[in-house]
Amino acid sequence: MEFGKNISALRAERGIYQKELADYLKVSIGTISNYEQGIHNPDYETLCKLADFYGVSIDYLMGRTAIRTCIDELDRPLTDNYTIADLLNTTLQLDTASARSLVEYVDMLKLRQMHNK
Repeated sequence: MEFGKNISALRAERGIYQKELADYLKVSIGTISNYEQGIHNPDYETLCKLADFYGVSIDYLMGRTAIRTCIDELDRPLTDNYTIADLLNTTLQLDTASARSLVEYVDMLKLRQMHNK
């Protein structure tokens, strides 16, 4: 049922009607309704289209993760030779104290950014 709730919430966030989503996917409004109510699940191709349309991962759509970001975003460069995936992998290798320090630093950066706006 997580899938149905997720696509319904994403559609509402976008402010679109079931008809607009149905037109994009080339399915009926009833099919969209069935997806959102958890009566039916889409095939793999349609699932991929939904993930691309909303810019989220299939795992997010299926309720397997709360991380909304599309997997392709992990390859996005942060600097000339450092991607988001590099940062994630490095973070996962940190000991507990270093991870806490990193979180504190990130919080400080967010505050600084809010202050500069």
